[in-house]
Amino acid sequence: MRWAAIRRKLGRVDRAIDRAIERAETPGAVLLARMPCGEERIEHASRHGHAVLRPERIPMGRDTIFDLASLTKPLATATAVLWLVHDGLVALDDPVAKFLPAFAERGKEGVRVRHLLAHAAGLKPWRAYHEVLREKERKTGESLLGSAAARDFVVDRTLRSAPVHEPGEAAVYGDLDFIVLGALVEAVSGRPLDEFCQARIFEPLGMRETFFVRLAGGSPGLPDALRRRVAATEACPWRGRVVWGEVHDPNAFAMGGVAGHAGLFATADDVMTFAQAWLDAWKGRSEALPPALVREWSRRQELPPGSGWALGWDTPTPGASSSGQYFSPASIGHLGFTGTSLWIDPESEAIVVLLTNRLHLVAKKSRYELRPLVHDLVIEAFREG
Repeated sequence: MRWAAIRRKLGRVDRAIDRAIERAETPGAVLLARMPCGEERIEHASRHGHAVLRPERIPMGRDTIFDLASLTKPLATATAVLWLVHDGLVALDDPVAKFLPAFAERGKEGVRVRHLLAHAAGLKPWRAYHEVLREKERKTGESLLGSAAARDFVVDRTLRSAPVHEPGEAAVYGDLDFIVLGALVEAVSGRPLDEFCQARIFEPLGMRETFFVRLAGGSPGLPDALRRRVAATEACPWRGRVVWGEVHDPNAFAMGGVAGHAGLFATADDVMTFAQAWLDAWKGRSEALPPALVREWSRRQELPPGSGWALGWDTPTPGASSSGQYFSPASIGHLGFTGTSLWIDPESEAIVVLLTNRLHLVAKKSRYELRPLVHDLVIEAFREG
């Protein structure tokens, strides 16, 4: 009776996703959810709709690979910094300029690594570097987007940029903090960000289908068979094509596909693998990730007091969180602009991975209220047990 009730309520979750597809909020979705119930663990997996609608129609699969967008920040970049701290190469309260001297320009000497991770460094949230590079291409005839020169340009401009407030004075979510952190990981480790993450995070955790897509000569760098497993994103006017198998984020594209703020691709199962490893370390059941640092990374930093940002992670905003109403205040999560999300609750041990391709041909129509609804329906179903 108990399992029948749980399955019946989980059917409400799947119907909610199907209705969102019917309303053109997203072409498709993959949902993975997990939560202990007594001595057992409840799991739910479902796939819906299409991964690609144009230039052809490809159904969504559980093994569909998604452009994770800003989930890159906690899963790759923030976790890479965690390992550098664990190795004694970086301290959270080290000045960023200790590792990246150009960052000291324009009064940023007081910015610490912790400030960047908590979006409290004082940098502008975003700059249209790709537009600057496109204009240079128009004037010079050079092919710059995706090149090493373009990557160096974006990193250098970011490092030397002027702050808009003092470190710790405000928390303003943005990408530039994590472009700097990506450069920091490379400077300290002596390895490209994607190689460091592969060696220290993805491979050890068994995330076999998680990777950055490096661009070669401005073209997608994936073999066609693998690209066809990737969910498409938007029809990009300035690229003149549906973005499919290459990073959606324009600045990450300009940087060649590998950046601290965006560029990571993965399946829902790999995101769940990461989340479970994080939760197990948090609870002291595993040392696949350093437990003490996992707990510090998951703690609200109060930079400034009242900020909901942990280190690379968001936490629920009461009454206005994409995690819905049931995830505890101790929960952590993050969203990606392409339609991806992950939430982890250390109290209930609930994990919900919801990956969608909401930008693919429907972005202008979408109010996108699906996330909190799905999280609420999942937790209500699980609690039936």
